[in-house]
Amino acid sequence: MTGVCDTTSGRVSGRAPDRGVVAVLGIPYAEPPFGAGRFREPRPRRAWEGTRDCVEYGPVSPQSAELPGAPSWAPGDEDILSLNVWTPVRELGAEDRRLPVLVWIHGGAYTFGSGAQPDFDGTALALAGLVVVTLNYRTGLEGFGHVPAHGEDPCPPNRGLLDQIAALEWVRDNIASFGGDPGNVTAAGQSAGATSVACLMTVDAARGLFRRAIAHSAVGPVFDPEFAEHLTREVAAAAGTAATHAGLAAASPQALVRASDAVVEGYRQDPRSGPLFWDPVIFGPVADGHFLRADPLDLIAAGAAPGIDLLVCHNTQEYWLMGAVGGCAEVTTEGELARFVQDFGLPDSLPAGYRRLVPDATVRDVQLAVYGDLSFGEYSNRIAAGHARTGGRTYLSRFVRQRGGSGPGVYAWHCADIPFAFGNLAEESVQFLIGGPPTPSDHRLSERMVASWAGFAATGDPGWEPLDDASPGSIRIWGTADPAAGPDFWRDDSALRGLWSGFTYRPERH
Repeated sequence: MTGVCDTTSGRVSGRAPDRGVVAVLGIPYAEPPFGAGRFREPRPRRAWEGTRDCVEYGPVSPQSAELPGAPSWAPGDEDILSLNVWTPVRELGAEDRRLPVLVWIHGGAYTFGSGAQPDFDGTALALAGLVVVTLNYRTGLEGFGHVPAHGEDPCPPNRGLLDQIAALEWVRDNIASFGGDPGNVTAAGQSAGATSVACLMTVDAARGLFRRAIAHSAVGPVFDPEFAEHLTREVAAAAGTAATHAGLAAASPQALVRASDAVVEGYRQDPRSGPLFWDPVIFGPVADGHFLRADPLDLIAAGAAPGIDLLVCHNTQEYWLMGAVGGCAEVTTEGELARFVQDFGLPDSLPAGYRRLVPDATVRDVQLAVYGDLSFGEYSNRIAAGHARTGGRTYLSRFVRQRGGSGPGVYAWHCADIPFAFGNLAEESVQFLIGGPPTPSDHRLSERMVASWAGFAATGDPGWEPLDDASPGSIRIWGTADPAAGPDFWRDDSALRGLWSGFTYRPERH
């Protein structure tokens, strides 16, 4: 097969097959969200003539981040709403069999990233029997800035989520041409992408576009509208424009990226700024009361995602990555730890509880452990438990793989699980995440995780027992026998979860 496929906008041609898989890259799924479409809902893509050559990734959303091996944004890039498809050659044009589809929504604090990162290459998953789709969506202020309403010209909130829905609609309408089954779609994501998936599980506009969901390291909570508006006003002021549709649309994308970075840096330098001092993320989904009625954690627990199978995973040392790259404020004293706990409104007893689990943990270890569980671990566990309680078939897993020994030690930290699940351990760009070249036990772990995702996307069964409201069920542990690199508070699971029993998540606000 040549990799030429029909879509509702025209024909596309992909790369030459690699190991029996065709990659069709940079397929536009909506019009560029600039000009008259800036800060608006995504618009259907107009048709093109002839066959579009789709052999390179499309431009990424405006952002200042430059990720290893991935395209970076450049001023003038506007055709940013594109997606990428990997499919086995034998399935192209086949009418008798359709493969399950996995649609990947990238993370990046709702501010950076793309579907073109090397660890998201879909070849290994396609070889496991899936059609894989990765996508770009609007990030930062373009996608998640909550613009105050003014008269007759309101900007829709959660535009990044609207882009994701448009991509899923494209999958529904086109994926059969690539050998995929539009009736068997799994929406998957990590970090901001995982919470995006959780949001999409609950919103009416995404109903019926996917039947299963994978959420790795879901991060919460989402934003309160007033707080989100406040942050948009700060960015607009830093850009020297009004926090209105007209004012923001008059500012260049690069000006708003620079202004957003300046606001983030201001919070990093101000210890009085509460939670935003510790690791300022200023964009995200907004519980606007209409499109997204509340935090997805609460909506899922109330039964808002009926009939969707859910696979949840989190890493047991999530925030050690942010500590290693300077992404969060340093904590070295008991006083700083107490202020951290107070700023987030956490129970005063949390640090002591963590120390009981790992008595020799440093102050920094305790802060990173608490921060990781607050942002990812506990939030992910509660999403899984809430879905199971309302009758949703739910599976829970934890990634515990570490590497110690004589080389550089790495933890079971944020993002380290994704190269394993995609089967992309050999990529040079992931060596920092996994601590160097993969070992034989790493390859075996990756094979198990790839098979788990493929099985879940195909049948809803990743290979272990689901959670049950009447009993805790089983939790799959993803790890190797390599030496541990640091403290693992999750060795006493029930005791750790008990420390959080009195904490309630609320949408982020002033």
